[in-house]
Amino acid sequence: MSDQIRQQIATTADLIVVKVGSRVLTGADGLLDAARIEALGRQIDAVCRSGRHVVLVSSGAVAAGMGRLGLPRRPTELAHLQAVAAVGQSCLIEAWERSLRGHGRHVAQVLLVADDLQDRARYLNIRNTLRALLDHAAVPVINENDTVSVEELRTSFGDNDRLAALVATLLGTPLLVLLSDVAGLFDRHPEEPGAAVLAHVPRIDAAIESLARDRPGGLSKGGMASKLAAARIVTEAGGHCIIAAGREDDVLERIGRGEAIGTLFTGRGEAMPAWKRWLGWSADARGTIDVDAGAREAIVAGGRSLLAAGIAGLEGRFAAGDVVALRCGGGAAFARGLVNYPAEELTRIAGLRTERIAEVLGYCPYEEVIHRDNLAVISRD
Repeated sequence: MSDQIRQQIATTADLIVVKVGSRVLTGADGLLDAARIEALGRQIDAVCRSGRHVVLVSSGAVAAGMGRLGLPRRPTELAHLQAVAAVGQSCLIEAWERSLRGHGRHVAQVLLVADDLQDRARYLNIRNTLRALLDHAAVPVINENDTVSVEELRTSFGDNDRLAALVATLLGTPLLVLLSDVAGLFDRHPEEPGAAVLAHVPRIDAAIESLARDRPGGLSKGGMASKLAAARIVTEAGGHCIIAAGREDDVLERIGRGEAIGTLFTGRGEAMPAWKRWLGWSADARGTIDVDAGAREAIVAGGRSLLAAGIAGLEGRFAAGDVVALRCGGGAAFARGLVNYPAEELTRIAGLRTERIAEVLGYCPYEEVIHRDNLAVISRD
């Protein structure tokens, strides 16, 4: 059954977002592995020749800069870290250009920061630009703009696994491929006897997340936990994700043929509309609304709107039209949406039935606090 699913995904994925990690692209000396990049360039060309488009999210700028500058370890001071990224970024894009130019393909460098995807207008402009590049048969090579970013280099947001997942949701691609230094998600610690790669994960839950085994140190900021988080984003949005070994021979071509390689994570439903994908993962949430269990069930299972009666509390100072996160019982956010009331008014009507809103506020512009058309469920567990 898993093989049939892979075949179906492979035949319908006309656009693939491929993320390549630092540990795949660099050798033990910290320099970019030219032979590996050349091999991946050949595979990307082969996938494109099969009638598909590829968008590449490439790590390796800091690692390349460290190698070029002869640094034995990753700098901790922000200014030096950004300088290393600036040196390395030119090395990285030159390497991809060389690997694909020989196959007659153009490379387009696209550097992003968090704000680019949080702002709706910039988000749409990036989407349009990427689609235009694909129309010109170019291969976009995306990376985080480490040279001008601040928090992105200090926190896990700088992890390109998440960036790749957000790019995949932005483009509505049916398949995200995360190429790593591991063969996939193992059913136990990879070094334990009998450890095996899980071929298919239909649902990412707490048991699956507990299998993540991240190793500290090295050049990469990501790990299996960040890859599972990226896979969760894509699968909740209705897409699919494959985690596979980036140094495996012909890995991209084999994935394109639907072969059983790596771990496949399948989508949990139909593809989410573009507007809801932005609401769910890219938009900047300005506050949090706590809801009761009944409201959560109505939203998650019933696809209903959020009413004032289901609100148990709220945090933050937000205005009508802002994006807010929804949570239940103090847990993680399970949905995000566009709120119809400012925080100060919502505080006054929280827990009230709809017919009492006008009595308390003097008017009732909306029956729903968040309408279902402006509400994106990001976690069903």
